[in-house]
This record gives sequence, C-alpha cells and structure tokens, in this order.
Amino acid sequence: MEKKVLMLDCTLRDGGYVNDWDFGHSTITGIYKRLEAAGADYIEVGFLDDRREFDINRSIMPSTEAINKIFGSVKKGKAIPVAMIDFGTCSLDSIGSCDSTFIDGIRVIFKKEKIDQALPFCKAIKEKGYKLFIQAISITAYSDIEMLEYVNRINEIKPYAFSIVDTYGLLDNSSMARYFYLIDNNLDPSIKMGYHEHNNFQLGFSNTIKFLEKSTKRTLVADSTVYGMGKSAGNCASELLAMHLNEYYGGHYDLNQLLEIVDTDLMPIYQKHYWGYKYDFYIASMQRCHPSYVQYLLKKSTLSVSSINEILSSIPEEIKLLYNKQWIEQAYLDYQNRAKDDTEALQQLKVELEAASDKPVLIIGPGNTVKEQKKGVELFISGNDPVVFSVNFYTKLYSIDYTFISNAKRYAKFVDIQHGDSIGSKLILTSNVTACDYMPDYVLNYESLLNKESENPDNALVLLLKALIRIGITEVYLAGFDGFTNTPNDYYDRDYELSSTKDESYNDLLSDDLSKINQSIRLHFITESLYDVR
Repeated sequence: MEKKVLMLDCTLRDGGYVNDWDFGHSTITGIYKRLEAAGADYIEVGFLDDRREFDINRSIMPSTEAINKIFGSVKKGKAIPVAMIDFGTCSLDSIGSCDSTFIDGIRVIFKKEKIDQALPFCKAIKEKGYKLFIQAISITAYSDIEMLEYVNRINEIKPYAFSIVDTYGLLDNSSMARYFYLIDNNLDPSIKMGYHEHNNFQLGFSNTIKFLEKSTKRTLVADSTVYGMGKSAGNCASELLAMHLNEYYGGHYDLNQLLEIVDTDLMPIYQKHYWGYKYDFYIASMQRCHPSYVQYLLKKSTLSVSSINEILSSIPEEIKLLYNKQWIEQAYLDYQNRAKDDTEALQQLKVELEAASDKPVLIIGPGNTVKEQKKGVELFISGNDPVVFSVNFYTKLYSIDYTFISNAKRYAKFVDIQHGDSIGSKLILTSNVTACDYMPDYVLNYESLLNKESENPDNALVLLLKALIRIGITEVYLAGFDGFTNTPNDYYDRDYELSSTKDESYNDLLSDDLSKINQSIRLHFITESLYDVR
C-alpha cells in the first residue's frame, strides 16, 4: 500500500478560538466553499457543543441538526466535512446518524485522565456511521507505556484515524518522531495517522513537514489552518502546507483560493484579534506548562521574566499541564513574601518622620495630574514643606525624600533613571524586590503589608499606607493617584505603564480598599482622582 498524505483544514474550528467562532454565516460558508475549491481533503466545520445556543453566525453548534441549518446551501464536493467534539461538551442525543447530516466525520478530543469514559463515547460515534477520528491531545503527557496501552485500546475500536496532538506546542522534530514511530509500529495499519500542532516554538510547519516524511505505508493526515489562525500561538498554515504538498507530493491544491480566504475573510479578523507566535505562549512551552500560569503572572505586572521562570519551574509535575488557579495564586504570594525582619527599618523611619512631625506627609503617584496640575502641587509643597514620598516611580518634577518601590519592574526603571548616581531620595524596597544595583536604605517585609482581604492585595499605595500606619502616621496627602481610564492618559510618562487592562472596575476596587484604610489614616487628595474614598 503506497503512502498517501492528505490535508485537513480546521480554520473554522481551531481558528474560532480567536473570535469566539463568530465568523458570520456568509463567511463560514464562503470559507468552506473556497477550501473545497482549493482541494482540501478534509474540512472541519467547527465544534459540536450542546452547551451553546444555536447561532447561524458561529461555527460552534449545539447539534448536527444545527450544522445542517448552517451548511444547508452548501453542496458537498470531494472534501470530507468533519466536526469536533471535546468529550463531555456534547451528548450523543445531540448527534444524529451520519446519513442525516452534512458532516461525514467527527473528531473527538479528550485528555488521558478521561480515556475510560471517552472511548465508549467514541465507539458510539462510529456506530452512528461517522468516520471517527480520535485525537490524542496533550500528547506529551503520555509516557511510552501509557501510549502503548492507549494504542492497544484504539486498535480495538478501529477508528478512521488517530492523531498526535501537540496541544501546547512542545514537540520538536526529534520528540515528534519518537511519538510517531511508537504509534506507527503498534497502530493497526488500516488506521490513518494524523498530526495537529501549535506554533509556540515556531515549529508548526517544520514539524508537519517532518511528520509527512516519516517512513510508513499508512495514510497520513496533516492538520492546518489558513494563515495559521488558531488557539494560542496558531497552527501550521494551510497555504504553506498546500504549497509543500504540491511541490513534493504531487498535490494539486489551489493556492489562490487559500489566499483569497486570507485577504477577504481573515485579515479583518486578524487586524482586531492577533494570533501567531507570542511571548507568553513561548514561555509556557519553554517551561512545559499550561499557558494560563504564564498569563496569570504576566498580568500581575510586578515580576521580571527571570522571576516568572523561577515560579513556573516550581510547578509540580502533576499539575503543569492542568491549570490550577489556587496553586499559582499561592505560589505568587509565597514568592513575593521573602521574609524580612523589618522592625529596625520601621523604627528608623519612625524616628526620621517624628523628627519632622511638624510637616505633613505627601505621597506622589505617577498619574497624569502630577504634570497637568503641577502648579497646584507646587503650591501645596511651598505652603506646607511636606515630607514627600513617591510610589513605584521616581520623578524629577519634585524634590522627593523617599521613594517606595514594591515592584521589580519599577525598580529596574528606577535604577535606569539614576544610572547609579546618588539622588538624595532614600529608597524603600519591599522584600519581594531583589536589589541588584542601587541599594535600598530600608527593606520592609512584603507579606506583612499585603492587604489580604482585597482582590488586589499588593497595590503599592496601600502597601505604603499600611507601613505608615505601623509607624504612627495618621494623615497623608495624595497627588497623582488619578484612577484608570485604560487610555494613554493614565500615566504622565508612558514608560510607567505596566498594564493596559485596568479600568473603571479597578477604580471601584481600589476605592473600597482606600475607604477602609481611611479609617486608620486620613487621606486627602490634592489632585483630581477617580477614586471615591469615603
């Protein structure tokens, strides 16, 4: 039997992760028709998921009957239309017999801990007349022995195809080859073998080429999406794969039809929702962990990349690919809490501030009002001669007595501004920040300052206010704490912007936190603010 290589396009399914499958009805059918005209061997029309309401504009559908409604005007050609089910999201009751629906095949995905429940479901799909594709997602989670046991069970069912799925883009050519030969040498020869990759390491196309080159007599099915549109870092691009198959495997795929899909249908989506190789997914693959761990830590906007990698390296093996929100939240706090006895530091600060007890305390933040309302701030300073703190930044707009930093990235910015020179301002670091150049005058215990009752326990202003409360300060004045509008105007200097996701909801949260703090230390805003402190 001569080896055959075939292309399965899953743009309408995997690509749907980018835009919540909301392509629009005419675009869904238009993409299908162009894929058919391009000569795709298989076309995945989307997900079957009966938790979702029917929407003719989305390629995620509650039943096979819904598929018929969406594709009712589409004539079948040579391509084999298939759909995918993530086991547990669509019951057998939502799946009619194959002869009653537009699709000819169903691909089923499930992780290894669900094998016992999923395989009988797969068998029932096959009994309904469908070409059954079983997808071994998170392939790297299987040991060699587990994979051999899995293949033996697959042979009992004899699906149409069995696929290697590199869910987190962890494979390179060598590791992909190991799984290939392990499966190929033990899988029933009548079963086609597929390969589905992600582009976290920019190896999607390269790995697919190597997959197709493997020595085997069985038919190989390579997954791809037009323009690489897909989950996480995207996929092997259909236009690249088709070009390769035309050149080396005697294919006759029409590249112009694929490029028409890119130009007409996908570019408007791409311009709104970027997909492809991404920094966060690269880190996740490098650490061989679930991307949500990386996204959680990056969203905190307080850690250096080396710190993020240190935390990710400590994830227990059994939960690396199974996101555990509680674990990463605690790991983040534990990492930030580098125990420090700050009794002496707080006492010294208390002595210094008591020596200036006739002066009020002014705390300056990096909001735009420190520049826009500079005259008012200068008037307050000239009339009151305050002790001035800056929070998580340093500015030469005003004379600063103390710079308080609780964020590793802001510390790096501070060091960059100073260039190692002495500036007169005393530096206060919290214990989660490791000094590397400009050494602090005081280090305060980060954990003891956390606002643990809040959804945002490590806001820098709140940390400083809690430190001031501990040394007996009962009243402060605030400038440059403007609140967030999620626009370029949130900071007087864009270099201080670490997150673009803070908005009115964050303002409400911090308003509540500051209102509670206000019971222990009176807060007076001398510049305009969106925070409502009661």
